[in-house]
Amino acid sequence: LILGLLLQGVQMALVLLLAPLLVAFVRKAKARLQRRRGPSLVQPYRDLLRLLRKEAVLAENASWLFRVTPYLVFAAIWVAAALVPTYAAGLPFGGAADLIVITGLLASARFFTALAGLDVGTSFGGIGSSRDMMIASLAEPAMLMLVFAISLLVGTTSLSSIALHILTEEIGLRVSLGLALVGLVIVAIAETGRIPVDNPATHLELTMVHEAMLLEYSGRHLALIELAAATKLLLFLSLIGAIFVPWGLALPGGGPGALLFGLAAYLVKLAVGGALLAVLETAIAKMRVFRVTEFLGAALLLGLLATLLRFVSGGL
Repeated sequence: LILGLLLQGVQMALVLLLAPLLVAFVRKAKARLQRRRGPSLVQPYRDLLRLLRKEAVLAENASWLFRVTPYLVFAAIWVAAALVPTYAAGLPFGGAADLIVITGLLASARFFTALAGLDVGTSFGGIGSSRDMMIASLAEPAMLMLVFAISLLVGTTSLSSIALHILTEEIGLRVSLGLALVGLVIVAIAETGRIPVDNPATHLELTMVHEAMLLEYSGRHLALIELAAATKLLLFLSLIGAIFVPWGLALPGGGPGALLFGLAAYLVKLAVGGALLAVLETAIAKMRVFRVTEFLGAALLLGLLATLLRFVSGGL
C-alpha cells in the first residue's frame, strides 16, 4: 500500500512537472518547422516563476469567485490529469480514474473559468465566455458519446481497466476504435484551445477564446491558470495514450524495470504527440469561430457512428 501511494504521488508530481515542458516542446517543434530557432525548453518554467513573484492585481469590482477560480481550475485539472494512467496501471487512485469523472472535472473547470470571465464585466471576458460555452455545448456531448462508444467495447468506463483490457486482450483493429480516436483528437484540440479552434499565441480580440477570459488575471493567479492549461494539454495526450496506445504501461505488481520502461514509453508517447500537434498546427490555419460548430459536430457524429457500429456488429 505504501509503495502504491508513493507511485501515485510520483505520477501526480510527474504530470505537473512535465506539463510546461510539453508546451515548450510543441513551441520548439513549431519553430523548427518554420525555420526559426524558437524559445528555450525551460522558458515556460521561467515564465511561471516570474508570474509567481509578481503581485496579483485585482479589479475593484472583482468578487470572491474571481479570486478562487484559478485555484479551483488548477485543482480540478491537476486531479483529472493525475487520475489518467501514465507509466503504470492499477495505482491506488485507479478506481477513481473514470472517464465520466474526468469529463465532469473538465466541465467544472470550464464552467468556473467562464464565470470568472463574466465576473469583472469586461467586453472581452464576455466574448470569451460566450464563445467558450458555445464550444462546450458540442465538445462535452461529443466527449460523452466517445466515452459511451469505448465503454461498449471494453465493458467499463474505468481508465485503468480499459488500458489493461486493450493491453492484455486480443482486440485487433476495430473501426469503432478508429472513429473514437479521431473524434477524441478533435475534442482534445477544441478543449485545449489549439489551432484550428483557437490560437493560444495570439491576443486578437476578434479571434481569441480562452485568452479573452484571462485578460484580467495577473501574478500568481495567471500562473495557476497557465499551468492548468499546460496540464490540460498533457491530460489529453495521456488520455489518448492510455486508451489507444497503452503499450509500455507497467502492469500491477511490476518491478522497477517495468516501471522505468513504462516511464520511458510515456515520455516517447508525449514526444510523438507533441510533434504531431506541432505539424498539424503548422500545416493548417485557424478557422472562423462559427465554423467550430461544424468541426465539433464531426466529433459528435464520429462518436455516434462508433456507438452504432458496436450495436450493429460486435466485431467492429
